[in-house]
Amino acid sequence: MNEYPEAYIRYLVHFHGDRDWFECHELLEEYWKENPADARNRTWVGLIQIAVGLYHERRGNRAGAIKMFGSALNNLEQPSMASLGLEPVRTIERVNERVQHLNEGTEARPFEDMNLPIRDEELLSRCMELCEELGIKWESSSQLEDRMLIHRHTLRDRSEVIEARLQQAELRRLRRGAET
Repeated sequence: MNEYPEAYIRYLVHFHGDRDWFECHELLEEYWKENPADARNRTWVGLIQIAVGLYHERRGNRAGAIKMFGSALNNLEQPSMASLGLEPVRTIERVNERVQHLNEGTEARPFEDMNLPIRDEELLSRCMELCEELGIKWESSSQLEDRMLIHRHTLRDRSEVIEARLQQAELRRLRRGAET
């Protein structure tokens, strides 16, 4: 099997397993930020944006979903997607279909999960095995009654983020005081 970053494999597991697209975003964003010289940077961003688009769509934020999917389409690079074991043309088609459905009118339609077309059979097998190890069903349906899954960004514990921001603000205050 090609060597794929562990964060990407976990992204695929959450994307197709428990449908925790917020976690997908977190995993790949951290990897992307830690690897700024990676030649696939635009595609990492595109994959993050697909997950965020699905998160928005599932929450009923049509405008946010359309914006994220549109941005993803601008960032996904076919050679990079192929190097990540995905079927590039089918991936782009699926995102385009999503945008088309969202643009077709204001009538609400039931949310449908999306799967990425994985063409690397070994990668697919590894992801499915990892799902099984974690007790997650591969290609399960979104648990729409799970408030934490659906509204993660508003319900998660942000105490560490808030504390880090306060520390940074204090450092800036101290630097300004030292400069005067």
